[in-house]
Amino acid sequence: MNIRQKLIDVGFKNVGFWNIGSSKELIYKLNYSSGVENILYAFIENNELLYIGKTTQNLDNRFKGYLKPGRTQTTNIRNNFELTRLISMGKVIEIWLFEDVGLMKYGGFKLNLAAGLEDSLIKELKPKWNGNRFKIN
Repeated sequence: MNIRQKLIDVGFKNVGFWNIGSSKELIYKLNYSSGVENILYAFIENNELLYIGKTTQNLDNRFKGYLKPGRTQTTNIRNNFELTRLISMGKVIEIWLFEDVGLMKYGGFKLNLAAGLEDSLIKELKPKWNGNRFKIN
């Protein structure tokens, strides 16, 4: 089974892609808009899962960190570098999304399904950019 189908089976949907703007800066295009703030997102190139991340912010606010990473934001720096490098080589990097709409509760407490799925998905699907095994070349 391909990686897209695995993500679809969990509830992900393709919502956009990364690109390089006219000023050679990293940009993203989304065909999605929502105020949902518990989100899992994935980056896919061809049929390779590059990265899975989660945020309690909306997607626009989270992706701002990838566009202009701060000096100490190692994940943002690393992903900005790799996204820019691959896109410059003509690769298409898709953005996939899983929204936690807040329906799950346990003992009266809301469960963050996106946060709960992240570790398991990373362990099973082994995205290239997640974890200590990824280094910038």
